[in-house]
Amino acid sequence: MKAAICRDFGQPLTIEEVVLRAPGPGEVQVGIEAVAICHSDIGYLDGIWHSQLPAVYGHEAAGRITALGEGVQGLCVGDAVVVTMIRACGQCRACRLGKPYLCATRYNRANGVLSLPDGSVVEHGLDTGAFAEACVVHASQVAKVPDDLPMELGALLACGVITGTGAVINTAGVRAGENVVVIGAGGVGLNAIQGARLAGAGKIIAVDLAEEKLDAAKEFGATDVLRADMKGLRKAVMALTEGQGAEHVMVAVGAVAAYNQAASLACKGGQVVMVGMPPSGAKMEVEPVIAAVTAQSYRGSFMGATVVQRDIPYLVEMWRQGRLKLEELITARYAFEEINQAIADARQGHVRRNVIVMAR
Repeated sequence: MKAAICRDFGQPLTIEEVVLRAPGPGEVQVGIEAVAICHSDIGYLDGIWHSQLPAVYGHEAAGRITALGEGVQGLCVGDAVVVTMIRACGQCRACRLGKPYLCATRYNRANGVLSLPDGSVVEHGLDTGAFAEACVVHASQVAKVPDDLPMELGALLACGVITGTGAVINTAGVRAGENVVVIGAGGVGLNAIQGARLAGAGKIIAVDLAEEKLDAAKEFGATDVLRADMKGLRKAVMALTEGQGAEHVMVAVGAVAAYNQAASLACKGGQVVMVGMPPSGAKMEVEPVIAAVTAQSYRGSFMGATVVQRDIPYLVEMWRQGRLKLEELITARYAFEEINQAIADARQGHVRRNVIVMAR
């Protein structure tokens, strides 16, 4: 099969023939029909986070099951599925406690399912390797979806949507009437705004530098929008929240400056939820005494604390009811052969999500 391989960090991908082994016990093979370009993929492509090369990245995908490994239950060949990077063993302490997104069982991506025709190993990027015509993943990574869900919309549910909505609903636990600030109105931030709307939040305040992103934030449910570089940002947030600040400040951008600013926008007893991912080694400033006397807390949110088989069907139902925007998240569609252009375009600040639609 063909896959888009990263051979050198910061360089265009090359579409090459690779060997995809058959699914082993507990695994499924999925024919990829759509895969979105996530900024985490771009981070790996640029070498910001550790990875071995050559590698096939791509972790935000959807398609149909084409083969089942031994012992897989509840799935059939031909099922439409969303493919995520959330791989869970089901046996470790985190999995037993209902936190499969924190599974502690290590998977050796460099000794996985992909190789070149000469037998040399290709890293199975992000446990998924979906920049390809097919992938083999653990059955825990997929969620069955209705046949009538367009695959390019299903792909969005694999990362950006669950990361944003889940950060609000699962990690933050936003309750009806509580106020939420979302810093960063990109792909994940727009979904955090959607999550706040689904949770019944009171004020949903979007903060960003770009006017077009603030316009999008309104479209997705923000009650108020503020420029990140405005003078008196904290004062403006206080004015919108009865002088108290927000119960929840979601940082949906990987900028340290945003993290340093976040606590000043939260109320006493409020929390800062850390969603955006700065480069490894970046540090944020926290004054412990201020956190203590204001009873503010900081929480990390990985993949929206998503339970794949629970949360993705819920989000599909919200889409069916017209309460979750998916089509509106797509900026452009590309053929597989145009993947480098899709990535280059995704680096531009105006893009929500670019999606590769595979020829079938």
